[in-house]
Amino acid sequence: MHAMGSSHHYYFMFSAVLVVAAASLCLCLADDPFICTRATYYGSPECYGNPSGACGYGEYGRTVYNGQVSGVSRLYRNGTGCGACYQVRCKIAAHCTDEGTEVVATDYGEGHYTDFILSTRAYANLAKPNMAAELFAYGVVDVEYRRVPCRYSSNLVIKVHERSSYPHYLAVVPIYQSGTTDITALQIWQDDCKEWREMRRVYGAVWDTQSPPLGAAISLRLQIVATANAEAKWVQLSSVIAADWKAGLTYDAAIQLN
Repeated sequence: MHAMGSSHHYYFMFSAVLVVAAASLCLCLADDPFICTRATYYGSPECYGNPSGACGYGEYGRTVYNGQVSGVSRLYRNGTGCGACYQVRCKIAAHCTDEGTEVVATDYGEGHYTDFILSTRAYANLAKPNMAAELFAYGVVDVEYRRVPCRYSSNLVIKVHERSSYPHYLAVVPIYQSGTTDITALQIWQDDCKEWREMRRVYGAVWDTQSPPLGAAISLRLQIVATANAEAKWVQLSSVIAADWKAGLTYDAAIQLN
């Protein structure tokens, strides 16, 4: 079976992006932990995220954080930015809250000079009570953002991507990734030659391999980089995927990446 290749770079361009300039100016000082940019929103059923987003998360990318999700442009970082969480707050004092909202990056998207294309739910949460309609009328707003730890009640989970085909082709997607770490490489243990073999980042958060190991549970190793110090380390997930794995199933990694 052919692996998912370059034809699967799903750089989804969100629809319903409004391009009305905001009336406020975002001022960020040199020592401010927040970064200035702009944000807009897109429409989707039930105001959730996009299930076919460029991170490859599927339904998880639509509903995670109760639909508090965003497409990102520069922050996508060729897929490394998938799953990162951000605090985003807009700068229109009359309409916006001080705390803003927290979102998960689940897709790639470009708007009108924006870094964030928020789900409708996330965009509405920027607003003070009863002020969402006024905020939506702007369409594009000046915002400031900072990366924050993702917080989940579950462990890290490894999902077998739906396009996997037992036993010849395996693609996986790490989900529920807590903290502020990036997954920069993924390896699979090859028992016959007693070595770790590199997996390929297909697109977004999707990693794959041809001819995965047979007859035993599969072990993975993740290289993670903490944003605070950029120090890379390896985290081993022993026997994390069942030997008789099936496409679409999820497997508890029994750890978190805090």
